Amino acid sequence: MHRLPVVTAVAGVAFALTACQPEPEVTSSATPTPDVSDQVDAATETATPTPTAAFMLPTACEEIYSADMLATLLAENPPLNDPGVTMYSSENAAILELIDSGAPTIRCTWGGPSEYGLATNVTLADAAQADMVRSELIAAGFSDQELGGGSVHRVEQRGITLDDEPYTLGETHYIGSGAIVSTRWINFAPSGYTEDIVSTLW
Repeated sequence: MHRLPVVTAVAGVAFALTACQPEPEVTSSATPTPDVSDQVDAATETATPTPTAAFMLPTACEEIYSADMLATLLAENPPLNDPGVTMYSSENAAILELIDSGAPTIRCTWGGPSEYGLATNVTLADAAQADMVRSELIAAGFSDQELGGGSVHRVEQRGITLDDEPYTLGETHYIGSGAIVSTRWINFAPSGYTEDIVSTLW
């Protein structure tokens, strides 16, 4: 078993999640007219490479999990995408900047507004963005392991709330070809959660 970086703290715990909001899909190019000059212009435009062609972003949260994992989540910590939950899927600045940049993303949360749940974003990222995020995570003390053709990075924190209640929270991020899966959780970390997303989407 790999040891995770662990930080112990004494603090009040507050968190929030946001409902699943896939970015609008890019619409296809208009059909060129028979005019030769128009055909040349259209060919020139479509020659521009698209950085997200290798990875298909799911359009619904149910699509990022296997049937077994989805059933487990529905049984152990419903609902999916409670609008009252607004916790970010990471507190790492590099990941937040990527999500806030307008990169296509889908956001999925489990649990109601409480101290028990998780938030996940699947966000499209090119190679340069992926390398930058990986470097930032390693520098911030996250673990670094190979997984499914990419890398997985984890950190965990334990502490006591102001009400003397113990808590455990953490982040797990997967950097794969074409996308990054970012997850933040508190007192709810289903076994094999990120691994299931990776095997489902890649």
